[in-house]
Amino acid sequence: MSNNNKAILEAANAANAAGNYEGFLSFCTDDTKWTFVGDKTLNGKEAVRQYMAETYIEPPKFTVANLIAEGDFVTAVGDITLKDADGKAAHYSYCDVWRFRGGKIVELRAFVIKTSVKDEASGSSARADSMRSQPGGESLLNG
Repeated sequence: MSNNNKAILEAANAANAAGNYEGFLSFCTDDTKWTFVGDKTLNGKEAVRQYMAETYIEPPKFTVANLIAEGDFVTAVGDITLKDADGKAAHYSYCDVWRFRGGKIVELRAFVIKTSVKDEASGSSARADSMRSQPGGESLLNG
């Protein structure tokens, strides 16, 4: 069961990465529930469809570091980059806990944190630089 659910999630994510959102949704139950912890909850496939139409201006770019399957659950840990309406990239790290029922995605609990990407030239990140410019920021970064 666990490996089957893992394969289902991989196929669903491949459809998502290709911009085939209806293909992704075909792996979800009609009563699927997505909870973005600390943010919002989407109830039902139609709510997820609307979320994808609004959020995925272009297909998201995922990097999955770990995919762990146990029973009816698959946990994915990684990074995602999304583009906004202005074409600006936003970077996030995530831990998604997917629950399956009858070979379909029935629930997602997503823990998502906005991150920044290191500036390859300087070796620093925009977030670290902004913290340094804040009063007291030096002590947070430099001990």
